[in-house]
Amino acid sequence: MSFDPGLGAQRGPYAHHPQMSMMRASHADRERAVDVLKAGFAEGRLSQGEYEQRLGRAYQAQTHGQLQAIVADLPQGPVPELSRPPQPMAGPPMVPRTFLPAPPPRSNGSATAALVCGVLSPMTWGLTAIPAVVLGHKARAEIRRTGESGDGMALAGLVIGWLSIAGMAFMVLALIVAGV
Repeated sequence: MSFDPGLGAQRGPYAHHPQMSMMRASHADRERAVDVLKAGFAEGRLSQGEYEQRLGRAYQAQTHGQLQAIVADLPQGPVPELSRPPQPMAGPPMVPRTFLPAPPPRSNGSATAALVCGVLSPMTWGLTAIPAVVLGHKARAEIRRTGESGDGMALAGLVIGWLSIAGMAFMVLALIVAGV
């Protein structure tokens, strides 16, 4: 809504309804006008001085007509691009990254290898126990540094590897004692 003081004519949505333009504005009406001003300023349609002046006028406005006059030359919603026709959306609507759940952290490869070596160590007569321990320690250090997941797998590989080493050492010691 704009008011041309020279002509005394009003333009805008209330031009055909003079009673509506004289209706008293509520706090919510003022806040909607302020939101339009903020958007206009953010888009570079208003200078800092003009924005501040209109903001003050919006908070002092008493009627819908006064508010409409303050924001009449600004878009009051999304402005379609005039250069090309609207394109139909392909696929699901785009959601800003901020509203998407964070992807789960990547699992550490050394932790997986430590667990596999640990699980295989009883079947390989302890040959993969030492690699399980080495890979487990390496994986836990990498996980602390990078924040990857897989600490449980690395710890399981370590425990199984150390138990396999202890079991093999106990068997060798038992064989030595039995043979003497």
